[in-house]
Amino acid sequence: MHRPDPRSSDFLEALSARSQDIFRRLVERYIETGEPVGSRALSKMLDMQLSPASVRNVMADLEELGLIAAPHTSAGRAPTQEGLRFFVDAMLEVGAVDETERENISRNIEGGARAGKIEDLLNEASVLLSGLSHGAGLVIAAKADMILKHIEFVRLDPERAMAILVGQDGQVENRIIALPPGLTPSALQQASNYLAHHVAGKTLKQAREAIDAQNEKQARELDEITGRLVDSGLASMIEAEAGPPTLIVRGRANLIDSTMASGDLARVRQLFDEIESKKGLIELLNDAEAAQGVRIFIGSENKLFSLSGSSVVLSPYKDATDKVVGVLGVIGPTRLNYARIVPVVDYTAHVVSRLIGRK
Repeated sequence: MHRPDPRSSDFLEALSARSQDIFRRLVERYIETGEPVGSRALSKMLDMQLSPASVRNVMADLEELGLIAAPHTSAGRAPTQEGLRFFVDAMLEVGAVDETERENISRNIEGGARAGKIEDLLNEASVLLSGLSHGAGLVIAAKADMILKHIEFVRLDPERAMAILVGQDGQVENRIIALPPGLTPSALQQASNYLAHHVAGKTLKQAREAIDAQNEKQARELDEITGRLVDSGLASMIEAEAGPPTLIVRGRANLIDSTMASGDLARVRQLFDEIESKKGLIELLNDAEAAQGVRIFIGSENKLFSLSGSSVVLSPYKDATDKVVGVLGVIGPTRLNYARIVPVVDYTAHVVSRLIGRK
């Protein structure tokens, strides 16, 4: 039998109203309980009067289409990954976040924002999403270019110095840079003063561009060795700044069930290992930048989550210029309550974008 693609636009029309109703009830019950659903239980849930035998016939057709399958240990049926994708794309009814919950989300995240640092705001968002979903809250933030207030060099030994970068938001970062041979203490101080003058109000990249644009003037102001330090120091600091995204994961314990089989537990642990190694995070950020709104990955649809059999609901958040600067969402089992979690993730992303825009 030729199996139609559940992602095709005419697949829903190919199912009878009876098949659609039975499939929807089966998926909703599975999401609610996590247990396979039998024909007798389904027949009791239906609005129409159907015998368990008639329901079994429809379930056999749904199984032939690849939408449901029988787990090894049960006579009931559960949706397959393809079935869940079809349900999410064609049948999922997403409501709005109610006013009480909207206020709760805004209040909690704004509490994190009052601490002053964007990372505190993002951490609060991750904790909140974990609590609301009973899954793990995930935030991936693109490495931001610090807008500098001040910079200075402190010599550590004849070959190295520490560059101390102070951001306009009060953030302080230290970078180790190599010193050119023969650099005197006064030349190091001169390089500090020169850069401090040029970086104020700029990122490192912007300062580099400004200095490059006035090379002739720089050559008159700095001797050769000091100029080399300015050039090489800026280059190494910019390289260090282009690191992997910031990652915040809260609520990991929610994904580990005490009744889990050892194989399932190993897969969840592997998921956390892969997330911590930050493999695939850039791809998720790129996906978010290209997407309009919430994205849902089920099981193997995203390589980062494929081995654990998890689902993830993600939404991009933006800065004041409407540029995507990160992604936030929820990791959970494939039987996530998508109808509830999708609008919560979407609204949380809007709140985070608004607060980042203020900063």
